[in-house]
Parts: sequence; structure tokens; C-alpha cells
Amino acid sequence: MRETQTIPVVFTTVSDPIGAGFVQTLTRPAGNATGFVNIEGSLGGKWVEVLKEVAPGISRAAMMFNPKTSPQTGYYRESLEAAASSLAVEILSSPVGDREEIQKVMAGLGQNPDAGLIVVPDVFTAAQAQRDLITTLAAHHRIPVVYFIALFVRAGGLISYGVDHPDLQRRAATYVDRILKGGKPQDLPVQLPTKFELVINLKTAKAMGVDIPQTLLARADEVIE
Repeated sequence: MRETQTIPVVFTTVSDPIGAGFVQTLTRPAGNATGFVNIEGSLGGKWVEVLKEVAPGISRAAMMFNPKTSPQTGYYRESLEAAASSLAVEILSSPVGDREEIQKVMAGLGQNPDAGLIVVPDVFTAAQAQRDLITTLAAHHRIPVVYFIALFVRAGGLISYGVDHPDLQRRAATYVDRILKGGKPQDLPVQLPTKFELVINLKTAKAMGVDIPQTLLARADEVIE
């Protein structure tokens, strides 16, 4: 974007294209860029619902994120708090900025058998070092955790529900095709996610003593055994 104001740019998995200055509005980008965002506010409520299905006995859930790398957390708060209220779950904000803070949060949750954790979209927690630390500590302390992306579950995490990122990449190709055929980015609205995936690690669930409901297993896009 700094290099050109004329060559068309199609972006994918961007959280806040307006705040970042890529487009003026989602419906009318106005400049030479358009694309696909990876946020959907209603996911907040879904994470609480899934966590409650996995661990019906929880009465509180921590929301883990790094304030410096996850400015989009506010997008999920309204739906998250609405679902939490209806399910009698208290939401605790747990900002983390380094591994020591992650360990402190996880240790605190481990001392409360009625507590769970929601890891919201964040490039900091998704990095392999933090990802491995969180999943390892969750297993050690037997903390039910819902993650925003399947990478955690494939690394040993319990369950994830979130945007299907490869689908955004595939959809971006259609915009590239339209632009190559004469379309203009400013005429192509920025699009929201339309496909989501639920991934469950049944091996982790059994090791933690978590009984995954059959109704949840039936809805899963992927079950790791």
C-alpha cells in the first residue's frame, strides 16, 4: 500500500482494514485495495457456548489476549458477554504480554475447577512458542479451553471454533480473477467470513477426562483421535 496507489491489491485475513487505512468503508473501498477480513463478531458468543457444552460445570471463563497484538478483541466482546450472561458464566479479562504472564494466568485457572479459558484471535498467542506453552499448560492443569484456530488443536489443544482461513484464500482468487478481467478494487466490497470450522481433539479430551457430547462431535468438521 505504501509502494503503490494504482496497482490493485487484494488482501486476505486482515482484521481491521478500515482502522489500518486500507479502505474507507467495507462496502466502498474507494482506493486500490479490497479483500477479505478474518473477523466475525458473533464468534464471541459461539466460543462461550462451545466452552459451556464441553464443560457444563464452569461458572467463569478467562479471555486471553495480548492488547498490543490483538486490537480487534473488542469486536467479539458484545456477543461474548451476551452469551456469557445467558449461560451464567462470568467473563474475566486476562491480558498477557509474555510467557511468564501466560504461566501465571494458566496456574490461576488451574486452581479453580469451575474455570475455563477462551483464547481469542491474536498473532502473539498463535505463534508456535506461545501456542505450545498454552496447550501444554492447559493439559497439565486440566483446563477446558476453546481456541480461535485449529492450529492449537492440532498441537494438542482441546477444541477450536473459528474462521476457515484457507476458504478466505480461495475466495480471494475470485477477486483477482475479476480484477484481471477489468474489475476495479473500489467496486468490489470487502467481504466477511462465511465459512467456519469446529475441530475437536478427542485424544486430548480423553486424557483430560473431558466427555465431549455426541451432539458436539456430530457438528465437528474435524475430530482428531
